[in-house]
Amino acid sequence: MAAEIIPIPRAALHEQVAHRLRQMLVENRIQPGAKLNERELSEVLNVSRTPLREAIKMLAAEGLVELLPNRGAIAVELTEADVLNTFEVMAGLEAQSGELAAERITEAELAEIKAMHFEMLAAYTRRDLPNYYRLNAAIHSAINAAAKNPVLASTYAQVNARLQALRFRSNQDEDKWKAAVKEHELMIEALQKRDGAAMRNVLLRHLISKRDVVVQQLRAIHATNSKSGAKA
Repeated sequence: MAAEIIPIPRAALHEQVAHRLRQMLVENRIQPGAKLNERELSEVLNVSRTPLREAIKMLAAEGLVELLPNRGAIAVELTEADVLNTFEVMAGLEAQSGELAAERITEAELAEIKAMHFEMLAAYTRRDLPNYYRLNAAIHSAINAAAKNPVLASTYAQVNARLQALRFRSNQDEDKWKAAVKEHELMIEALQKRDGAAMRNVLLRHLISKRDVVVQQLRAIHATNSKSGAKA
């Protein structure tokens, strides 16, 4: 983790700190299973430990961080079963969200999503994964908001928080990344046509593809760790 000092506005400080920490977790600058070192994070984020601890509590409530007695906070490391179960729920939420959005989206909302989509394509062309993922996540959130169902929105946010880091990593496979971009183009087409069934289907395929990539990556990591352990 780099020792670069990142300035943070004083307003809503713990929320700003939570945002920065969330980015670090999602982008694997803090690895799954790693302990969150408060002294080091305070220096990197240029804040005192009080807002840092409040931020860590926020991330624990989101499921990104686990608070352990006498050990402090660690970045959550999901098992394969956790991933399968969470993606199963997330696929249903995304599909329902997309179907409702296709039926309820306004012209202004559609224009905003299309604008983000073109920005995302530019990031993809540059192979700028952090910006690509930021825009990707914003598009999914905007689709969810266009569904105009607050219960669905709150459930979506809670479940999606657990998968953010894994969804980020899934785009590091070039072929899968290309396929994901194509699926996003199909989403735009379905929204423009107000085709709820098509939107449901493409989002289900999109989430299943993400799930399969993530599971493959977890198995590869486990195999590598097992080999390393055997040599030790």
